[in-house]
Amino acid sequence: MTQRITQLPDDFRLIERLPTITEYRALRTAVGWSNLPDEATRRGLDNASFTVCLERHGDTIGCGRVVGDGGIYFYIQDIIVHPDFQGRGLGRRIMDAVMQYLSDHAAPNAFMGLMAATGVCEFYERYGFAVRPDDRPGMFRVWPAER
Repeated sequence: MTQRITQLPDDFRLIERLPTITEYRALRTAVGWSNLPDEATRRGLDNASFTVCLERHGDTIGCGRVVGDGGIYFYIQDIIVHPDFQGRGLGRRIMDAVMQYLSDHAAPNAFMGLMAATGVCEFYERYGFAVRPDDRPGMFRVWPAER
């Protein structure tokens, strides 16, 4: 696979590649998200349909992923920008790359979903996403840590 690199202002680079487990965990920790076992993390990263990393001076400071079946369902995951770099339009750059991937790969009428953190719905609304109405609620479950 040819690695696409987009040079951005202020020495930021957007690169189509998987983050390492260490990079991914550092980003999740920085934004207050929990981490998962190494093997589950590696499988999840390896099975993404599309992944892009945001770098500055060789450090990974953001990422975004698309997961799903590659035909009918696409889910946007892990749009993360390290808090030290938020508010500079970098999340928009990651999301633009994700939306370009979807434009290139999603069939007409394909479903695109995401789960947004509190207070960021407006960000995704700019890309055409809508909050589900009360009469069409979504659901989720997190698998228990201990079985």
